[in-house]
Amino acid sequence: MARFAARAIRLSIWSPWITILVFVLLTVAAGVYTARNFAINTDISNLIAPNIDWRQREIAFETAFPSRVNNILAVVDSPTPELSALAANRLTSRLRDNPALFPEVRRPDGGVFFEKNGLLFLPAEQLGQTLGQLEQAAPIVSILARNPNWRGLSQAAQAALGGVQSGQLELDALAPVYDRFSRTFEDAAEGRPASFSWQELFAGQKSKPGDLRKFVDITPKLDFSALEPGKEATDAVRQAAAEAKLGPDYQARVRLTGSVPIADEEFATVKDGMLLHGTGTVIVVLFILWLALKSARIIFAVFVALAGGLAITAALGFMMVGSLNMISVAFFVLFVGLGVDFCIQYSVRYRDERFHKDQLKPALVDAGVAIGGPLALAAAATAAGFLAFLPTAYQGVSELGAIAGVGMIVAFIMSLTVLPALLALLDPPGEKEPLGFSSLAPADRFVARNRRWIVAVTLGLAIVGLPLLYFLRFDFNPINLRSAQVESISTFLELRQDPNTGASAVNVLVTSQEQAQAVAEKLQKLPEVDRVMTIQSFIPDDQETKLGLIKQAAEVLEPVLETRPSPAPDAQEARAILNETAGLMEIVAQQPGAGGAAAKRLAVQLRKLAEAPDEIRNAAERAVVMPLELQLDQLRMALRAEPVTIDSLPKDLKTMWIAADGRYRVEALPTGDPNDNETLRNFARKVLEVEPTAIGGPISILKSGDVIVVAFIQAGLLALVTICILLFIALRRLEDVLLTVVPLLLAGVITMEICVLIDLPLNFANIIALPLLLGMGVAFKIYYIMAWRAGQTDLLQSSLTRAVIFSALTTATAFGSLWLSNHPGTSSLGKLLALSLVTTMCAAVFFQPALMGRPRESADSGTDAGNGG
Repeated sequence: MARFAARAIRLSIWSPWITILVFVLLTVAAGVYTARNFAINTDISNLIAPNIDWRQREIAFETAFPSRVNNILAVVDSPTPELSALAANRLTSRLRDNPALFPEVRRPDGGVFFEKNGLLFLPAEQLGQTLGQLEQAAPIVSILARNPNWRGLSQAAQAALGGVQSGQLELDALAPVYDRFSRTFEDAAEGRPASFSWQELFAGQKSKPGDLRKFVDITPKLDFSALEPGKEATDAVRQAAAEAKLGPDYQARVRLTGSVPIADEEFATVKDGMLLHGTGTVIVVLFILWLALKSARIIFAVFVALAGGLAITAALGFMMVGSLNMISVAFFVLFVGLGVDFCIQYSVRYRDERFHKDQLKPALVDAGVAIGGPLALAAAATAAGFLAFLPTAYQGVSELGAIAGVGMIVAFIMSLTVLPALLALLDPPGEKEPLGFSSLAPADRFVARNRRWIVAVTLGLAIVGLPLLYFLRFDFNPINLRSAQVESISTFLELRQDPNTGASAVNVLVTSQEQAQAVAEKLQKLPEVDRVMTIQSFIPDDQETKLGLIKQAAEVLEPVLETRPSPAPDAQEARAILNETAGLMEIVAQQPGAGGAAAKRLAVQLRKLAEAPDEIRNAAERAVVMPLELQLDQLRMALRAEPVTIDSLPKDLKTMWIAADGRYRVEALPTGDPNDNETLRNFARKVLEVEPTAIGGPISILKSGDVIVVAFIQAGLLALVTICILLFIALRRLEDVLLTVVPLLLAGVITMEICVLIDLPLNFANIIALPLLLGMGVAFKIYYIMAWRAGQTDLLQSSLTRAVIFSALTTATAFGSLWLSNHPGTSSLGKLLALSLVTTMCAAVFFQPALMGRPRESADSGTDAGNGG
């Protein structure tokens, strides 16, 4: 390698302009290719190889039910269930007007089917009670249907008071009703958004959060040529919601979640702050390079070589994998962080050679002779650490390994060709003083005197901390890698708390309806399963009895509901009606108890509305009447219920449960906290014991964790064996191999122990720091072992330590840009990279010299000189 490096450098500097021209042409071509083929796949499910059995089932399920994959779920929230339903209906209607962008728009919790047949899903006893109450209230329903305005509200109030006078009603029983109206009128009078729920009034209780939430499920047309394929569609949904005035008219808030917004916002989160952090990183890296190299010309050469190498590596990466994933995108930072090490090692060695012989080209060649072997071995070992993931099923890191492994070879070639050629052209001034850290001479002497104590204490601390590894956490829930601050994720996390949304469900595909029912019965027996649903869940039971009750109620209610509404009162009549009603309330208010107090409060508000401007009075009326009209329309529809069969179910509902090829879907939901990983994993295990073909989010979490653990065990062992073989081929001594590998393993153990102490769990993203520790750590240690074999002493004050420390600082800065990311997965990767960098540098600079001791006198060191002082 020393001879190869010397030849490569001589060739490169023989005619440096030719070398630079070839380099520029390659860089430009790589840049153009990268610009034309740049793509990022933000789907975390694609991080696992598709040829695994459970991934194949997952892909088959996605193919069978494509509308559940690339979808936008609009979540509509309003203060009342009625306003939410009105807002969701209006948004659905507006989106259906744009079929080119939105081929399918569904209301999974609404629409004609549920409005017409909703009563059939109540238990027969509850349905009878509900319909009986409506029949008793038929006179008031008639009043409100004929006059859905101030006139009807006043007449209904008078009718209720008539019931009090006749003894049919208790005044105190009307207190909650009066208070509800009073709150609404108070809000309107004060200019606040006013709302009223007849559904809550009839139920006698406040709505649950799930009742205030409605859904619009959208299948958009995606632009896969864009970095954010769904951006046009999500922007159009938000624009439609704004143009529909859902906020002003219904006090509605529209949030978007689903696979399309999650993927797009995932990319946006990674991109957020990238320019600022990248610029800051470049500035800090340049400053550290200045401290290390003290020459603007050398820094420029390093910067150009790195930039070109990065462009070439990126092009090769896209040729190999097609598109980057959320892990392989980190190769940009890894290349800079590790590639700069090779450049610094060569540049510092060149400066050292230039100090001893003030001749440009001989110094460039001699630097290559001295550093060529260590650099080649470091590049090969680092590449092996990454390439070890190629045979594993963890595709996300496998692709990163391929790109980063090739990148290490590119960086090595750049450091021995382009960098010397640039230095030959720029001709930096010679060095006036040695490059080592003479101030560290006392440290060298301390290490020499106390090496046994240093080794013993360091190993002792690592061994004492081994029990901590039992508590090392693996968080393989991919949702935790995403920012909970973005709308799509925060909405998903909220929905996951509601079992009705099915956000934490698992699914089983079967071939018949009978088989679906059999599977549902087996799953429902599991204590870990809260609820099981099939297409049969939408076929109400005891329909004949329920339809009879509805028909009986319809005979009473339909005539009063079909009354044509009379014209609304004008402003003058409305004021008169309000004053008249207030007067009645004031009479009742004289009675003691809660009813009297509530009547007094309502009377005050009615007087205020009578005297208020028209817009305030109209707002109060609209707040009460708009949900009333919706409830009356829904009641009219509900009284027309018909027998429900599989065939009569709406098409969009059936397609959610029956695939095009005739297979049926069975859905099971977990008991317990859906945000607890162990709950989901236990739920997945129990379901798989009963139905081994089940798939879904919790199963993906369980199986992904298994795949990643196995992948890292396989890759770790393969990388370690490969590195040991490379070291043995180069060093030819088992003892020297151990002197290199032991500090490396020690750094890995201490890194994981510190992870436990600072509560930093391993996850999908940051676990790649461990193979990086192997590659980066072995590079530092190779430099020291080669210098030690060459007979060099006082390593801490040598130029080698200068190169290692400043290389580590530069790499730490590059990784720091990841730490600052707004994306939790990327940030956790930066944290673990920085931690592993500190431990491996300390192991190389402080522990390894103590472990090696004084150099042995050996003729086999040959020309394997490390970075000499």
